[in-house]
Amino acid sequence: MAINHNSTLASQGFIILPSAVNPTELLSLRSACHKARPLAESGQWPHLRTLPKQFPPWSSDPSHGIWGIQHLLHPDMPNRETFAASYFNDTIIDTTKQLLHCEDEDLVMELYNLLIRPTQNFELRWHRDDIPPSAPAEEEERRLREPAWHAQWNLALYDDDSLLVVPGSHKRARTEDERAADPYEKDMPGQMVVGLKAGDVVFYDNNILHRGVYDSGKERMTLHGSVGHVAGGRARARNVLQHGTVEWVERCGFDGLDEGMKGRAEGMRQRLVEMGRQEGGEVGFSQED
Repeated sequence: MAINHNSTLASQGFIILPSAVNPTELLSLRSACHKARPLAESGQWPHLRTLPKQFPPWSSDPSHGIWGIQHLLHPDMPNRETFAASYFNDTIIDTTKQLLHCEDEDLVMELYNLLIRPTQNFELRWHRDDIPPSAPAEEEERRLREPAWHAQWNLALYDDDSLLVVPGSHKRARTEDERAADPYEKDMPGQMVVGLKAGDVVFYDNNILHRGVYDSGKERMTLHGSVGHVAGGRARARNVLQHGTVEWVERCGFDGLDEGMKGRAEGMRQRLVEMGRQEGGEVGFSQED
């Protein structure tokens, strides 16, 4: 009998699925990531998350260091079939459908990136992905009541304890203490570390109050993805298209996948193409830094 994750996500804002990939898949994904990283660090792959910037848009210049590699499903990404097989696999997609109460034909291909060990220690400030820190309490409450229309996850390829969250904060506006806290507060009331073992995946509400703390001395390769729902419209367009996905998605093909997964992938890709056409123009950015 399948585990129902909706109540846990609704109450605490995240769920952990242990051993979401098998050992063979884990080794294959690690190999693909170890080949992608030097391309990014040398500037041969231009789609990066560069230090010290936290939010998009990022530069394509890696000279100050990088902490992430963007667009693993891009048609020019080496070993993209390996990444695609992990993005469209049953564990990820079945959990997404359960959380969004939908079927395959409702799903939209969104983001798939790799978060890596930075060349120097690096931290993200406390934030919600799609609600700016300037939002007053009333706006926070209104936007937190809106449907999410997506599922977001981190899949750890090595043990990863870099994600900090405040459980339950996705259901309420920030408290006065949270509003007054330093953006990099090291002891936020109620915070907890989301500890993942290699192969574990965490699904989380991207508007939970959270931040990342990245240790340059510890290996990190964590796949960071999201899948959307066709009903998301402009709200999801801002989250997805701000990363530049629309510039290459029409060139995507998934011939390297098995027939069942290929059909799912092509359908999700086409819905992203249609979203880009319908929501074209300036969608803006969710955060500033």
